[in-house]
Amino acid sequence: MTTDERQSSLRRMLRRLTASEAEIEAQELRRESAEHGCPPAQQCMRGQVVSVAGRLRTVVYTPRTNLPTLEADLYDGSDVVTLVWLGRRHITGIEPGRHLTARGRMAVRDDRKVIYNPYYELEPPK
Repeated sequence: MTTDERQSSLRRMLRRLTASEAEIEAQELRRESAEHGCPPAQQCMRGQVVSVAGRLRTVVYTPRTNLPTLEADLYDGSDVVTLVWLGRRHITGIEPGRHLTARGRMAVRDDRKVIYNPYYELEPPK
C-alpha cells in the first residue's frame, strides 16, 4: 500500500467516524442508487424520463373530492422526489422505510420534484 492510499483510507475512516448518522445514511443511499444505475435525483431535470432509487420517507393518502391521491417521498441521498399515484388510496408495499426504484417523467410542483403515476419496483425488505 502506497503512502497516498494509506492517507486516503485514513481520511475515509476519519470522515466516517465524524459523520452524523444522517450523512452516513445519505452516503449509503447514494451508493445503492448508483448500483441500480440511477443518476442522483439532484441531477434530474424537469421533463426528463428518469429512474430514481431510494427509500420511502413518508406515504400520505390525500382524500380529494375530485381525485384521491397517494403520495410518497422517495429519498436517494441527494434529493427527495415525490411519487404521486392519482386515483389510488393504497398500494400494497408502498410504506415508509421501503426501498424501491421508480421510473417516469420528472415534473416540478411547488418547487418540488414529482413523478406522477410512476412505474416502480419494490426491493425485498432488508
